[in-house]
Amino acid sequence: MSFSSEVKAELCRTALSRRCCAQAEAYGVLLYCNQFTASQVRISTESNAFAARLPALFHRAFQLSFDRTPEEGAAKRIFSITEPDKLSALWSAFGHEPAGTLAHHINFAVLEEEHCRLAFFRGAFLAGGSVTDPAKRYHLELDTGHAQASREVATLLTEMGFLPHSVRRGGSSVIYFKQSEHIEDLLTTIGAPAAA
Repeated sequence: MSFSSEVKAELCRTALSRRCCAQAEAYGVLLYCNQFTASQVRISTESNAFAARLPALFHRAFQLSFDRTPEEGAAKRIFSITEPDKLSALWSAFGHEPAGTLAHHINFAVLEEEHCRLAFFRGAFLAGGSVTDPAKRYHLELDTGHAQASREVATLLTEMGFLPHSVRRGGSSVIYFKQSEHIEDLLTTIGAPAAA
């Protein structure tokens, strides 16, 4: 098991108690997953723990189930939602209209409370994050196809006292950290103190 997988497994042990935090975590997942458009949500993961958490997370947050769930034993697990009513519910939960949206922006009203912000970062890491084994080097990154959302996440992290770096890589916007203390603090903050 990779170090990233261990971190994700630890994050997935966080209880889904508050509905507002479940929605914030799901928001992070949606903005950092493979696809979040007006026609489809597609989340792909190799993490067993994250694959087990996703159905419970979306049920707690929105009382929704996925239209497609992974086949048993598949190495890469793919979850998707294509049903228009479900997609509409997801978009409206975050104050967006899919028809007129050209780029994803973060609805900061969803992240007003600190516990919701932390849940959001946990979801972003689960869907689009990776961290290198600290025995090799220090590197944590969050990777999304949504450039504007990535800039807003970098601003949020900066406001919380972190100093993220940003880069464009292919069609992705990547926020990354190379300082061990920032990686340690971020992992502790979002719910992975043992890995930190």
